Amino acid sequence: MQQEHEYDHEEHYPEQHHDDHLVHTGHEEAPRRPRSRRVWLVAVGGVFTALVVVGGYGAYNVVSAVSGGSSGSGAGANATASKGPQTPPTAAEADAVAKDFLAAWGRGDLTAAAGLTDRPEAARMALASFHDGVPARALTLTGTGAAAASGTPSEPAVGYRVRAEFDGTTEVWEYDSTLGVVRAGDGRILVRWAPTVIHPRLGAGKTLAVKALPDPVSKPVDRKGQPLDSFPSLRSVLPQIAPPDGAKVVTGQAVVLGGGGPQETEQLFVLTPPSAPQVKLTLDADLQQVAEEAVKQQSADGKPASLVAVQPSTGNILAMAYAPQGGFNRAVGGGQAPGSTMKVITSAALLEAGVTPDTAAPCKETTNSPRTWHNDEPGSHPDYTLSDDFIHSCNTGFIDKGLEKLQPGTLASVARDQFGLGLQWRIGIPSRDATIPVPGNKDEAAAEYIGQGQIQVNSLLMASVAATVQSGTFRQPVLREDAKRVTAPGRLPADVAQGLRSMMARTATQGTAQTPMSGLSGQIGAKTGTVEAGSSQATNSWFIAYRNDLAVAAEVEGGGHGNSAAGVAAAQVLKAGGKG
Repeated sequence: MQQEHEYDHEEHYPEQHHDDHLVHTGHEEAPRRPRSRRVWLVAVGGVFTALVVVGGYGAYNVVSAVSGGSSGSGAGANATASKGPQTPPTAAEADAVAKDFLAAWGRGDLTAAAGLTDRPEAARMALASFHDGVPARALTLTGTGAAAASGTPSEPAVGYRVRAEFDGTTEVWEYDSTLGVVRAGDGRILVRWAPTVIHPRLGAGKTLAVKALPDPVSKPVDRKGQPLDSFPSLRSVLPQIAPPDGAKVVTGQAVVLGGGGPQETEQLFVLTPPSAPQVKLTLDADLQQVAEEAVKQQSADGKPASLVAVQPSTGNILAMAYAPQGGFNRAVGGGQAPGSTMKVITSAALLEAGVTPDTAAPCKETTNSPRTWHNDEPGSHPDYTLSDDFIHSCNTGFIDKGLEKLQPGTLASVARDQFGLGLQWRIGIPSRDATIPVPGNKDEAAAEYIGQGQIQVNSLLMASVAATVQSGTFRQPVLREDAKRVTAPGRLPADVAQGLRSMMARTATQGTAQTPMSGLSGQIGAKTGTVEAGSSQATNSWFIAYRNDLAVAAEVEGGGHGNSAAGVAAAQVLKAGGKG
């Protein structure tokens, strides 16, 4: 007969710590002061055994062992409960421990969650690292049932879904994972710990964290929203485009799987996408493609070249191309003498001074300032008018009439007041302004009247000159419509603008620009320029023209006469984009 006797003992027993208790409660035990113990005397076959009751599991295990019961299951099983082979966890046992583990992890009780694994310390550290690196506002972990495909008979697997919500975003990170369940040597049912329990891609040496994404770089688009980053001439231009005033760049955040170095990172989920305000440029991608090809053809032998197309009615820059590509942007930053294309501005100054297109301006074979000047073509034409000098690009006629009618500094004044040259444009990227110095003597003045000497311009500036003639009004060229434009102090008088258009039209149909402009319809006008670069060097080719609401300037260093290399390139763009 079994007899039980209960005694109260006040003596202090040494404190015992049982891992089984910690795992079950999920809380670390605070130091406990000694307390009174109850000793149960259990008579089994006439033998009394003293049991110190420390929590329910100690009593259960020992009583079970004494009474010959089975070892039990779950977190309550004692390490001495079983000596033989362990039976695999049942589906119900696996589901139960997975449920407890996920619940503890989800509520942030990482010690309890780790205690339900076969490697508590490693699990606790990994879960804490995840908790700190991925600071979710809410973490929901839901079991999805047995995952037989990833388990084994001795280690069933349980699937679950992770749902993480974060402050500052409506995006929700969700993913599926699995965990394995084992029966430990002491009989407990535990989660088999591995980094993949946290995320299926998380391996040894890897980390998960929310990190800031690199600041986005705005990729400007053309006026129709088409991308521009494939054009060689724009590769150095686009990074110079600043966001609109007051616009904010949003730095994004993402959950990132990290490794041993910056090259070993993988973006798993974007919480906040980065954003940069899109800038729409005035460029036209279709016309840009034509400009790129035109410049490429004329620079095939290594000749530096550039081309700019401008819309006269708005000042919008529609295309810019240059060679060598990827280097210095000579289209807007270069400085070269414009040759006879400068005669457009010289003619404007002469027309303002009272000369008309029909005014006699003999084209002598040579003239002196006292320097001797000559023309590209030999011969003398005493019956030429100013318009004839213009369409045949007679140097001597312009030098003689300029020295007769214009004062030093007049050319620079007309260029600034009517054509906007010298006003420090802000087109949206750095650009170079025109240099038209006041001549110190007649030789310098003569050189400027025909676009040589110390004058420095580029394709952007001269495209604007052609655009100003076509529309009659200077509109500062820009790459973006929100750019701060300057306005010219004056305006081309109507009769001056009409006189310039008539002379440029004759040049396009009867003069030096006739060949490249052949076949172009609509309102057309052009002026060629050939610049002497030295006795041993080929001349530089210049060409400015317009067709309806499109004005173009092109230059090819060492390209020869203006109606050849530069004229061919400019005409290609006018043919493609100046139809009306």
